[in-house]
Amino acid sequence: MRNKFFLILLFLPLYIMAQDGQTAFNFLRLPYSSHAAALGGSNISLPDDDITLALHNPALLINVSDNSLNLSYMTYMSDSKVAGAAFGKMFGKRSSGAISARYVDYGSFDGYTADNISTGSFTAKDIELSIIYSYLLSDRWSGGVTGKFIHSKYESYTSMALGVDLGINYYHEENDFSASFVVRNLGGQIQAFEDKHESMPIDVQLGFTKRFAHAPLRVSLTMVNLHKWSKDDFYNPDGKEDGFSEILLKHVVLGADLLLGNNFHASIGYNYRMAEELSSEGTKWDGLTLGAGMTLKKIKLGISYSKLHISSSSLLFNASYSL
Repeated sequence: MRNKFFLILLFLPLYIMAQDGQTAFNFLRLPYSSHAAALGGSNISLPDDDITLALHNPALLINVSDNSLNLSYMTYMSDSKVAGAAFGKMFGKRSSGAISARYVDYGSFDGYTADNISTGSFTAKDIELSIIYSYLLSDRWSGGVTGKFIHSKYESYTSMALGVDLGINYYHEENDFSASFVVRNLGGQIQAFEDKHESMPIDVQLGFTKRFAHAPLRVSLTMVNLHKWSKDDFYNPDGKEDGFSEILLKHVVLGADLLLGNNFHASIGYNYRMAEELSSEGTKWDGLTLGAGMTLKKIKLGISYSKLHISSSSLLFNASYSL
């Protein structure tokens, strides 16, 4: 019965398409995991013992050690900062649960009326609270669901929403091959900023990770925004009409890990869409991401570099401890 329940939850969203128009709560697109961020900004198929990866795909929580605690911190555009925390616990041999929180602080701003009269300073912030549940469906299949409460406050404008992530993972341990399917940010606003309700930043993703048998190398391919294939769905900086190959590239995120023993990895990734949308001078280097991670007994540390906003680069730090 559990297997049927997860399959219904996972495949029903294939019939749901994102509404036209601007989406709210776009901070939900920011990476949680330094490892995922280093592999191009999106990864849903890494079968590692890392609770931050479960924030990208709830089905991966089943791989996380009992009583895992994580703290994260990311620099973002200008003076903005992002901080997060997560805690995971196993319930028997087939179930895992976790709670997480993330806070985005955009700093302080000076307010003015249309007549250039100062109204004082104000702040802007986003908050996300999540509950995750993962269940081992069989020896190779796991499913998961994340429930989210989202709150945003910009000056005097406030909005709240409820969201859901659904994920499934297949992992063949002998072949060291992992495949995942995820639908992120289903849901909607329960309180709009003004009278008009905006849609959530839905993202349908498909991912694969494979480690080479006789080399310390692991590669990942993640396909994002699979519900969007129209040329009007993507930003086009040169104004030219994209062909199928250009549109296809905007769905592709590539990454590779160099695995040095069981305690250290160095990662590199490339995100074509990120490069095109964030570049102000036509360079494609903005889509390049880098990172590394290491394990010291019960402590796991990770760091990544990427460019998530046109104004500045971002560093994301993760620190995990198994209690």
